[in-house]
Amino acid sequence: KGRMMEAMAKGLSRQTHAQASVHMLPTYVCSTPDGTEKGDFLVVELRRRQVRTLWVSLPGDGNQNLPLKDQLFDTPEDIMQGSGEALFDFIAQCLGQFLDSVGLSSPQQHLPLGFVFPFSCRQTLLDQASGAAPAPLGAPWLIAWSKGVHCSDVEGHDVVQMLQAAINKQQRYHVDVVALMNDTVGTMMSCSVEGMPCEVGLVIDVGTNSCFMAEGCLVEMAEETSGRMCVNTEWGCFGDDGALNDVLTRYDESVDQESCRPGHKRFEKLIGGLYLGEIVRHVLAKLAAEGALFSGAAAPALATKDVLKTQQVLEIIDDEAGLAAARSALQALGLAPSEQDCCHVQQLCRAVVTRAAGLCAAGLAAILSYMCQSRELERLKVNVAVDGTVYRGHARFGEVLQRITKLLAPECVATLVPSVDGSGRGAAVVTAVALRLVAQRREMDQLLAPLRLGLADLQRVQALMRREMELGLKPETNAQSSVRMLPTYVRNTPDGTGAARNEGAGWRVPLQPPDAPCPLPPAERGDFLALDLGGTNFRVLVVHVEHNGVRMASQIYAIPLAIMQGTGEALFDHIIDCIIDFQQKQGMTGQVLPLGFTFSFPCHQLGLDKAMLLSWTKGFSASGCVGRDVVQMLREAAQRKQHAGLDVVAVVNDTVGTMMSCGYDDPSCEIGLIVGTGTNACYMEEMKNVGTVDGEEGRMCINMEWGAFGENGCLDDIFTDFDRMVDEKTINPGKQRWARVPRGAAPRAGAACAPLRPPARRFEKLISGMYLGEIVRYILLALVEKHILFRGKPAPKLQTRDIFQTKFLSTIEIGAQAGGADGLHRARSDGLALRQVRGVLHELELEASFEDSVLVREVCQTVSLRAAQLCAAGLAAVVEKMRESRGLAQLAVTVGVDGTLYKMHPRFSQHLQRTLRELAPKCSVTFLQSEDGSGKGAALVAAVHCRVAQAQGPQ
Repeated sequence: KGRMMEAMAKGLSRQTHAQASVHMLPTYVCSTPDGTEKGDFLVVELRRRQVRTLWVSLPGDGNQNLPLKDQLFDTPEDIMQGSGEALFDFIAQCLGQFLDSVGLSSPQQHLPLGFVFPFSCRQTLLDQASGAAPAPLGAPWLIAWSKGVHCSDVEGHDVVQMLQAAINKQQRYHVDVVALMNDTVGTMMSCSVEGMPCEVGLVIDVGTNSCFMAEGCLVEMAEETSGRMCVNTEWGCFGDDGALNDVLTRYDESVDQESCRPGHKRFEKLIGGLYLGEIVRHVLAKLAAEGALFSGAAAPALATKDVLKTQQVLEIIDDEAGLAAARSALQALGLAPSEQDCCHVQQLCRAVVTRAAGLCAAGLAAILSYMCQSRELERLKVNVAVDGTVYRGHARFGEVLQRITKLLAPECVATLVPSVDGSGRGAAVVTAVALRLVAQRREMDQLLAPLRLGLADLQRVQALMRREMELGLKPETNAQSSVRMLPTYVRNTPDGTGAARNEGAGWRVPLQPPDAPCPLPPAERGDFLALDLGGTNFRVLVVHVEHNGVRMASQIYAIPLAIMQGTGEALFDHIIDCIIDFQQKQGMTGQVLPLGFTFSFPCHQLGLDKAMLLSWTKGFSASGCVGRDVVQMLREAAQRKQHAGLDVVAVVNDTVGTMMSCGYDDPSCEIGLIVGTGTNACYMEEMKNVGTVDGEEGRMCINMEWGAFGENGCLDDIFTDFDRMVDEKTINPGKQRWARVPRGAAPRAGAACAPLRPPARRFEKLISGMYLGEIVRYILLALVEKHILFRGKPAPKLQTRDIFQTKFLSTIEIGAQAGGADGLHRARSDGLALRQVRGVLHELELEASFEDSVLVREVCQTVSLRAAQLCAAGLAAVVEKMRESRGLAQLAVTVGVDGTLYKMHPRFSQHLQRTLRELAPKCSVTFLQSEDGSGKGAALVAAVHCRVAQAQGPQ
């Protein structure tokens, strides 16, 4: 068992495959039947001395035990030893005669055909055993003829193409060869039933072989790596590399030397029905020669090859009729056995058959343990389809096989299921499954095609974002732009050292040694207050900015619903009460500290400390606030509470706070990015380009409000039907726009700056966490409707809005991130991801098959990838604009980033960064995750303001 597992791993690996004795050939059968397979199918089975043709009708209700039409044609020996062209012409003629007898309603009917070709082939597709590409690792496509067949000019050629050409040459029927398989795969597929698919196939016939459903990413020789794929082990060759030398007996060596290919298929020669009789013959000949049998009489008949058949051996091991069968077989050879001779022969036959069953069990146990380990299961429960004359020939073989398999793989519960016509009906099922998967893949690709963006699409989005940015920066075209490009009046970013940084302004304060007299107070150092209001909880912080870092203390205060929806005075009075309480607890009563205010609601900013509220969101509706300056309202509340310790120097949103927070740790941080429930970006723009604010020198942080990008219709062709369905169900559908405030104007309270309606946030609905789960839900509903998911069964839970949360996308992909370089690690991560899918679907009361899980994961990956790519396209427009505005050949810049989608989704950041490199190759962009941008960032805005004010002196 251990050696078989090693040989399997060697065969699966691309690096060691060429040296492997167990070839582990991909079959490109990636699904087991789900019962929906329906239609009429042809099968051609090439046997050792016969060609069998079948007509199988599958009703689509899971019932495979249906009558079928079949016909056997004896194959002349000269055909089996002649040319390949003659062989395939003969098969085509047999097929034509069979179809003549079936009586087709129309000879123009297109009929799918499955071809059972029980010889070792290296496949690249389900319907291809060869192809235009060279054979991997230089191996021939037909690895080896066996079973006494040898036709010329077939090895290295596409056997499917040869059969199709022979059929076409007949010019009688429209038959399409759609699947090539061996009898082992057909055996596995014939035993699959709904609810408990068969995932292992085992044949012990003239020869022996096995197959099983392996994790796709373990099958390195295949192009496909997702989900699972049936692997044809070709385990008959196990031991050809010497791995079984200490198991082989002198009798096995004799059988091998007399075979047509000595040294080849050593495992098969210990198990297969073509050889068991020969092993017994050689032992009997040795015993007779030594005088241990037949009273020392000579037994010349035992020197003749194949005089004892495996079927006779199986009859001899029977408890009741076995002794009589032994006597009859020996007498037929001209021997006069005694009763004791017959007993000895029976014991010998039982030993040979038991060894064969035990070796077969060791191989099966290796497969089961490998499946269990690669799927990271504590216990594997699986059906094993079994067929073949040796297995069916006597119950003893199956009993030994079952018992020893259980002993060698105690962690696996394997049920042996006898196959019914695996090479016939099973082949029809393989063909039907292949057609079902092709149809599903076509439907799936058509459905997801609009969400799969190419480089040209992303470059166009990048160009559109750049155009909207340019329009938004100019007062005369600002109203035409869907990207607001709001000035924040933040003119500098922190550097954390005391050196002010705004090189565009043309000045810089030099860094001083720690013990040197400083001409200015230590910039960006001291204590600052920060307020963070962005939801039902309100946070107050004190931030201590020191030469060796930043320390913070904070407290969260709840905002009761009555205050959220009451008056503006009550809301801001409550905020002041919280500030007073916090200062008392921190021992800061009476201190007047600079304060940065993170106010995460839509505002029109008229100065660093002046922001007019445009609209409440997130459940707030306090009266008398919209259209007013939020900083002024905070100051008025402080006056009402007679609290003098308040010095509000800056009001910012969380995007600016994120940039500032990261800027303290990395002076190159000049971009802020939020990708969470919503999305937004800000960046340091050259003042000469900011037409909405007076001044030409230096830089200013621009709050892009890019979530609204596309509200003017410029992204309509990017929107899919699923995006439109999501958009229509939101509180802000369509293309409504914010009312604009003229440059320099102070809007009237509750009037000029109030929005006509909330913005549609078109770009945000393609990217942010609030909407991705809904996009996935609508896609899954479409797949159910098309009978691609859940076998077309209704999924009422999916009808519930927001039931598929965006966090599920992260959960589903979280396993894939853990993958390592080798196949086993990839298989484990792939299996983990798919178990996560099934867990999520189970939580939604959806019973999903493995194939369902693969499709759902693909949907989630597609939606997540598009979101990351679109985010990258927007960011590419930003960095390229910065580079060109500064006249640089190459820009190096850091992006401070925050948001649950970016931080929690295992692949979002990878996709974003890779796409950004493709779209902006002249920009070197580093990403730095923000820690508490809405708190620490606001305090640092205040700190930078104080630093600049101190550096500039009295104006």
